[in-house]
Amino acid sequence: MRKMKKVLRRRQQHMTSQISMLYPVKILIGPAQKQELEAYPSSNLAGTSAGLKPINEGSLTIRGLHLNVPSFRKMSFFTDKKEIQVSATSLGYVAHAVSLIASYLQVPLRYPLRLCASHSYIIDNAPSTELTSEALPNANTNAKHVEFPLFLEGQDTTRAAYAVFLLNKDLEQLLNFIGAKSLGPRHVLANLRELYRIIQASAFIDNLI
Repeated sequence: MRKMKKVLRRRQQHMTSQISMLYPVKILIGPAQKQELEAYPSSNLAGTSAGLKPINEGSLTIRGLHLNVPSFRKMSFFTDKKEIQVSATSLGYVAHAVSLIASYLQVPLRYPLRLCASHSYIIDNAPSTELTSEALPNANTNAKHVEFPLFLEGQDTTRAAYAVFLLNKDLEQLLNFIGAKSLGPRHVLANLRELYRIIQASAFIDNLI
């Protein structure tokens, strides 16, 4: 049984390494960039990372693109449209990577993803009434779930902010599954990079119970 587990983990490790090459998360040397993500403006949703020292996102990129999401509370008609498009593309990359790694680890995500490149969605099967109120008339709702957009173009900014929060919760779920902790609710790319690092480390195979 232990031998079979090692074979499985080696396979998971190999496939994750392929994803890390397809969607590499790298640090570019240079001045610190803007904060990657403003936390969802509700303490009960943003969560905490007690006991974890906050990290400096620095210049993290995925496939060379920054995830410098504009402040969700400061969006306007004059917001840089190119920056919005880059952020949507970056989030699409992260969503695809998360979806693939979850399938390799055989972990059903708490918040499933509907992949559509830079116009992907994340699904909340138990949304709060606050997020499904008449203030969000475009929400794709039914009796079971609500979809939230991982992009800002033409979307309610509160829904988009919540979508990124849920994506990071999926990353936290995967990190917890392999015995690690999230680096915090504002660190989407840092959490993905940490997930890559841990799975590809020798301890991922050596520490089998």
